[in-house]
Amino acid sequence: MYEIFENLLNEKGITTYQLAKETGISTATFSNWKNGKYKPKDEKLQILADYFGVTLEYLKGSTKFNTKEEELANIIKEAKYCGGLKKVKSVQIPVLGKVVAGIPLEAIEEILDYEEIPEEMTLLGQYFALKVQGDSMQPRICEDDVLIVRKQSTAESGEIVIALVNGHDATCKKLIKHQEGISLVSFNSAFEPMYFSNKDIIEMPVHIIGKVIENRQKY
Repeated sequence: MYEIFENLLNEKGITTYQLAKETGISTATFSNWKNGKYKPKDEKLQILADYFGVTLEYLKGSTKFNTKEEELANIIKEAKYCGGLKKVKSVQIPVLGKVVAGIPLEAIEEILDYEEIPEEMTLLGQYFALKVQGDSMQPRICEDDVLIVRKQSTAESGEIVIALVNGHDATCKKLIKHQEGISLVSFNSAFEPMYFSNKDIIEMPVHIIGKVIENRQKY
């Protein structure tokens, strides 16, 4: 459990001291867990699971899926490909060439194609697909890849999001949250992180419009 806990700390880029201030769980408690002095109670683990945006089962090491969405996606995948199981129904979502600030997604006419997603995924929200432009997210996400995105206005630190910075097209970046604001980080080290203060977020503005669920690479 503690190894998973430390990985989550590293992904979020915070210390146990910062975490203690934000959750009310003392640093002494974290130290006792690390040294094996006593077993963590589910009540405190649930606070941490909620903070990191993962499931309690994942934090305790009893499952490899850190969100219910991943677990559902795996169930869907198995149902689709394992022999003898019922074939999963699918729905089509539009592949957009770009998303521009100030234009609602529903009003965008530049539809390049359509992608299919399992019908069960729609139980978790509305989806669209976006064709990647540029190399800022290489090597994990390359130009012309198609991202499956769930519409949402918030995301957890460390997640891959589609963000709109006023006056610019949508950009795909890793979201890192700070007390003073956020950073939108590229996987390609040649690109500097984009930092926005809490004031910038309101005044520019900066909007999260979706979370990347899947990357479909084209060959």
